[in-house]
Amino acid sequence: MADIRILIVEDEKLIRWSLREQLKKEGYFAGEAENGGEARKRFKSESWDLILLDIKLPDASGMDLLRQFHEEDSELPIIMMTAYSSIESVVEAMKRGAFDYLTKPFNLDEVSLTVKKAIEITSLRREVRAIKSSFEERYGFDRIVGQSAAMQRVMDMARTVAKSEAETVLLLGESGVGKTLLAQAIHYNSDRAAKPFMEVMCTALPEPLLESELFGHERGAFTDARAAKPGLCELGHNGTLFLDEIGDMPLATQAKLLGFCESHSFRRVGGVKLMTVDARIVAATNQDLDAQIAAKRFREDLYYRLSVIEIVIPPLRERREDIPPLIAYFLDHFNRKFKKSVRGLEESAMNALTEYAWPGNVRELRNLIERAMILANKDRLAMEDFNFRRKPDAGAKASSAIRLPEGGIALDRVEKELVTQALERTKGNQTKAAKLLRISRDQLRYRMKQYELFGE
Repeated sequence: MADIRILIVEDEKLIRWSLREQLKKEGYFAGEAENGGEARKRFKSESWDLILLDIKLPDASGMDLLRQFHEEDSELPIIMMTAYSSIESVVEAMKRGAFDYLTKPFNLDEVSLTVKKAIEITSLRREVRAIKSSFEERYGFDRIVGQSAAMQRVMDMARTVAKSEAETVLLLGESGVGKTLLAQAIHYNSDRAAKPFMEVMCTALPEPLLESELFGHERGAFTDARAAKPGLCELGHNGTLFLDEIGDMPLATQAKLLGFCESHSFRRVGGVKLMTVDARIVAATNQDLDAQIAAKRFREDLYYRLSVIEIVIPPLRERREDIPPLIAYFLDHFNRKFKKSVRGLEESAMNALTEYAWPGNVRELRNLIERAMILANKDRLAMEDFNFRRKPDAGAKASSAIRLPEGGIALDRVEKELVTQALERTKGNQTKAAKLLRISRDQLRYRMKQYELFGE
């Protein structure tokens, strides 16, 4: 522990000596300062892990030094030393941020225990903070590339939700738009960041196993239940439970999930004990939940419970201005991963990628860039380096049936007309109208409200 550096600030030489010898015996490095001026000098010029600070010095107040040191390093543990063990001085020191206090004459065993506790707790706090910082860097909102106005609205809402007390969040969007990434960002930028992020894919397990995965089971609950097992709800206490593809969850499990959402309580499969946990539920789906409800495949009451906060992530084709920065991000990422130096794309390739429909959204773009960079050995990627899922329609723009009048036209007028036609063609069925316009039902409803089309 010689790498742990402790500064002793004490005007009495004998006390400094006894403390230094005790700390050296414990394996610490101990430095000394006999007054406030020397303490300030050594604090500025050297690095310390702990300070033992006398509350009364000949040229300074220990309280003032405590304040000054914490202004420079708020995490530095400072243990106050005093012969004046009045309640007032002790309480004041603790209010000002002292870790603990020691009264003179010292019990050296007590000194050792107090120092050890301060070092351990401070090390633990710094380790937790470093882990949290690492998670924030790995899953932070800054990692979600999106310069478009639509994505900025999504990000602003997600940041607000992350810091809120919202119990349920529903993420909607096509496959590959980044719902999991946004769920992680919400968790790791919230007060729950140090707690578990438990993820379950609702399509991956049959109904009995999914219920056991969520709520756990007791020994003997079913044939292979040889031991009790906690579920993800239980393991996610004080954290986040991420339910991916919730639109495919079996109806029987939906009923149990609704009960959990309402009460935060559940019983393990085969159990009788009622357990209560505090977990934020973030659910995600690429399904049209209105259509699922109409088809009796999704509970309407569960939808309303989950959609208190609803965030719709637009598909990549609706925010094409995000494509070039996404390409730049993936180029940088895979350059570092594959130790390559691809500088960019040829203009024809960039144009093709920008105009492509991206049925697989950001996931498809990422995979396309990754494949091209694995196989290509040049500094710029060309059209032939990309294996599109569907061939880009180079003539899409030229053959468009929508023509811009010579005198121009207001864009919102065109949009209103298209929304009106879609509603008329589908006899007011919003789900079908949204599909005709290649947008989500929520985006359609937003435009209907914007253009005052309700009831038309």
